[in-house]
Amino acid sequence: MPQPHQRQRLDFQRINAAALVVLPVLLARWLPGGHREGHEFVARNPRRADRSPGSFKVNLRTGQWADFATGDAGGDVVSLAAYLFKMTQAEAARRVADAVGVDHG
Repeated sequence: MPQPHQRQRLDFQRINAAALVVLPVLLARWLPGGHREGHEFVARNPRRADRSPGSFKVNLRTGQWADFATGDAGGDVVSLAAYLFKMTQAEAARRVADAVGVDHG
């Protein structure tokens, strides 16, 4: 049994896999006004003065995302949450896990 001072190891792979199942729902909540184009979700980047959707995209199959106007990018849903909400990867993993109903570890 872990001691109270020990941190629980986060299972990023499991959290990301669970998030992919409901990714369109998460993105509708996180990126209002975005829309699906094939296997991508296209939205305005809320982290900058982005006037129209097009350069900020999330792959609905893999969770990879990028803002092609700034070069910001990541490989999974947790990194997207960390970017959007300005938090660490660990904080984002916990937030995503809570959102999709899986244990953190």
